[in-house]
Amino acid sequence: MDDEYEKLFRRLNPPRVVIDNESCKNATVVRVDSANKHGILLEVVQVLTDLNLNITKAYISSDGGWFMDVFNVRDQDGNKITDEAILDYIRKSLGPESCFISSVRSVGVKPSMDHTAIELTGSDRPGLLSEVSAVLTHLKCNVLNAEVWTHNTRAAAVMQVTEEETGSAITDPERLSRIKELLCNVLKGSNKSRGAKTVVSHGVTHTERRLHQMMFADRDYERSDDEVLDENQRPNVSVVNWYDKDYSVVTIRSKDRPKLLFDTVCTLTDMEYVVFHANIDAEGQEAYQEYYIRHIDGSPVKSDAERQRVIQCLEAAIERRVSEGLKLELCTTDRIGLLSDVTRIFRENSLTVTRAEVTTRDGKAINTFYVRDASGYPVDAKTIDSIRQVIGQTILKVKGNPDELKPASQESPTRFLFGGLFKSRSFVNFGLVRSYS
Repeated sequence: MDDEYEKLFRRLNPPRVVIDNESCKNATVVRVDSANKHGILLEVVQVLTDLNLNITKAYISSDGGWFMDVFNVRDQDGNKITDEAILDYIRKSLGPESCFISSVRSVGVKPSMDHTAIELTGSDRPGLLSEVSAVLTHLKCNVLNAEVWTHNTRAAAVMQVTEEETGSAITDPERLSRIKELLCNVLKGSNKSRGAKTVVSHGVTHTERRLHQMMFADRDYERSDDEVLDENQRPNVSVVNWYDKDYSVVTIRSKDRPKLLFDTVCTLTDMEYVVFHANIDAEGQEAYQEYYIRHIDGSPVKSDAERQRVIQCLEAAIERRVSEGLKLELCTTDRIGLLSDVTRIFRENSLTVTRAEVTTRDGKAINTFYVRDASGYPVDAKTIDSIRQVIGQTILKVKGNPDELKPASQESPTRFLFGGLFKSRSFVNFGLVRSYS
């Protein structure tokens, strides 16, 4: 009966979306009014984030049965949103035409009839992505899309794969079981103290939301007592109780970056906290977030242990997407085994991947890797030059902070183990014509 009442209430009070490009001189203002429901804030933020819009300010209020939200958003170049197609998409995704809740959950999610989704969690180590990719190539699985996060010695990945021969989803139960078994063995490695998990599904999922959920379930927020942390790099998170109003007030100060608001709201939602009021300010280099929350059972934070857990989980949510290492972008014609070959070259040159985004569009592979030296030293410029010569100077480009590169030395500490092999294959695999003569 409660569910039917909520549906009736939403039908009688459909969501309203107003987009204003006049009142603010440097941002587009998006106002959303709707019947309230747990998780609704995350769903609205997800719509804006999936459009790669930067939220510079937000004012949120959801006391009672009504949700009222105001967002100041800009595009990736820092400009107002003037593309009418994007504005219309926001109206339709958040407005009355979409039936709101069911529509928002599907934003950014592709139907899975044409691929199989593989979710992986386990202990991080140098070369892990290379090993996983090699297993999938050996099993004749083609990786269409993938996203890999690492944090606090843990790794999580969501990968979309197809059959090499047919290009369709993998459905044979025995084959799926074999894939799970071999990948789980790779993830376990020699670390028996922490578990590894492989899940294969055909259901729809929002990749970044799932990665947060997977790493949260894997307790990546737990730190060892002897771990030394750089206080200058850590976000500043505090939780205090406002007893007069029965709220817990969460305050976060951190360096601003894209999708920061999504990451923190995602974690509060998955921890089953309700945001009643919030104030977000990310106009400068630093982002300020203030949330007035209660647990879904109606209570504020009850103990110091719970308070510490909220702080740790929010710190982890902010840190997971912080991209440590040198950013490399690869763009070339897609083919079977491409990810395996590229990550193998990284591994053989003592580079470890800290985060990766793998995308296939219209036959093109568009991949982003964040790499570090496996020994903890700055990445050697000579090593990167050698890798780019083999893969292709125009195919693999350096996009990160140049400070991440150690100046090239006369003798690079990392050399190709199979340089001749990749040199000969590169002409075919990477479409090189005149890299070597």
